[in-house]
Amino acid sequence: MPFQNIEPRRLYRQIADQIRGLIGRGEFVPGSRLPPERDLARQLGVSRPSVREALIALEVEGWVDVRIGSGIYVQAQDGAAETRRAAPADVGPLELLRARDVIESECAALAAKAAGPDDIAAMTAALDEMRREIAAGQRQPLTGDRLFHQRVAEATGNGALVAVVELLWKERTGELYQRLEEHYDSPAVLAAALVEHEAVLKCIVARDARGARTAMRRHLRLAYERLSAGWDHRQ
Repeated sequence: MPFQNIEPRRLYRQIADQIRGLIGRGEFVPGSRLPPERDLARQLGVSRPSVREALIALEVEGWVDVRIGSGIYVQAQDGAAETRRAAPADVGPLELLRARDVIESECAALAAKAAGPDDIAAMTAALDEMRREIAAGQRQPLTGDRLFHQRVAEATGNGALVAVVELLWKERTGELYQRLEEHYDSPAVLAAALVEHEAVLKCIVARDARGARTAMRRHLRLAYERLSAGWDHRQ
């Protein structure tokens, strides 16, 4: 198959462009299934998570249909997919999680040193909201989740860090990230995420900066692992 090696720059976009081009030229016809993720990664010379980001971008744009447990199927085009080409963000979800790991882990450590009673109350209220959303059966309890991370940043007392975290979360709530997350969310995942948040708060309350940093890093790295787990065994 006429794939080309990918240069290491905005990988998922380059991968999506190649697959989109092959579909447009008829290499993959509507209704056909794309090669497994592992084979695409090998032929393109990139990582499997990068392929996954590209496939989700193509799903958002309407080029493919991701069916967990079955495969990735080419969609028939009606002209609308091309108009949606610019919809996904330039920052891939997994790249975003790496950035959050760097920034928010340090925010948690600083919050453990600087948080006052009002900050602790605000973080606790955010987790209470997250619990309510989960109990109500919401697939993505983002209100409480986002509030918690924002409150941690605010507890640092550093306005620049607050602005950076808000920017990262703006990307976090974008269509590309949410579509990828939809394929992985489950009650067990949400319960695990809540426990991970509670561990961060516990360390902040205890004024344990090292523990808060470690707990936030663990949460974000587990989130990365959840979103980068292979699809192949489920296909």
